[in-house]
Amino acid sequence: MKLILKTFKFIGKLIVGILILLLFLGGGYRLFSSKPVPPGKLVNVNGTNIHVRIDGKKKSLPTIIIEAGAHSNTDMLHWLAEGLKNNTRVIRYDRDGKWFSESSNNDSVSPEFYAHQLHELLEKIGEKPPYILVGHSMGGPYSRIFRDLYPNEVEGIVFIDSSHPEQWKRLAQKELVPKGQAKLLKIGSVFADLGILGIYNNTIAKPVYQGDGLPKELHSRSRSLTYNSGEVYRMFLRENELTNEVLMRAGKAKDLDSLPVLVFTATEQYKESQKKRYRKDGIDPEKQVQLWFDMQKELKELSSDGKQIIMNASHSTIITKKENADIINKEILLLSEKIEKKNYNN
Repeated sequence: MKLILKTFKFIGKLIVGILILLLFLGGGYRLFSSKPVPPGKLVNVNGTNIHVRIDGKKKSLPTIIIEAGAHSNTDMLHWLAEGLKNNTRVIRYDRDGKWFSESSNNDSVSPEFYAHQLHELLEKIGEKPPYILVGHSMGGPYSRIFRDLYPNEVEGIVFIDSSHPEQWKRLAQKELVPKGQAKLLKIGSVFADLGILGIYNNTIAKPVYQGDGLPKELHSRSRSLTYNSGEVYRMFLRENELTNEVLMRAGKAKDLDSLPVLVFTATEQYKESQKKRYRKDGIDPEKQVQLWFDMQKELKELSSDGKQIIMNASHSTIITKKENADIINKEILLLSEKIEKKNYNN
């Protein structure tokens, strides 16, 4: 019995010692490690520094405003901006609290909050309409809300595998972040703030390039920021809580009438592992894909001047692979020229 007690005491002391060591190393890492540097500039919008990246010169074509998806950031939009900046002005930014943007810590954030904040940001940096809004994934609903609030400033919308207001009602997935994953994100935020994830990333786990098509340095920067700030994880959770409201608000937006609309739809919606999980739960994955295609078609039909393009890509590689972004950029520029010609004739 005494031997067992001694063993438990030894194990307890060992665990406490390891925890103290991790906290000590994590604190040192947070204190002395270099932090990722924002590639754009921080603009104060009502007391909150919002990270914005401005590419290209203002020309006769409409300015392009790109909205990233829920778990995305300005680096993910790299090839879109690179392919458009030589022809027109391109604005991409991190929404409130995301990546390099500060959080306003506003407890009463509404879906309209982000649209108003973006509008004020554009005014702060001296941008003027007309705009073409480009939204990837959840960036689509955010774009619809912005257009609903500022209809006279938007002359075109581009949906890139965009979320649909009724997707939770129709698809098996009922939330952006499942409850189990949300718990892991909460734990991850604590470990990141303590510097433990940073220690792990730099000493144990060697950063591995994911091969998603983006330049390696962008992947490294995103990874570094993720392991250096618990705020990244908290913003995922915050946006998850607001997602349903954003989708509902986008669904209440006015019809787009004859506003030029482009819809790009990815064909590779589900990984094989996800298909197996669906089948295990008695859900037909092929039906899920068809439902997604139906909703994408509905986005095109929001306008009498809508066009849909089916692309052989996944939800992420539709923008992270240069060859896919090139196809999208070509269509966006054609749309821009069409709008410019229309404005000239009027």
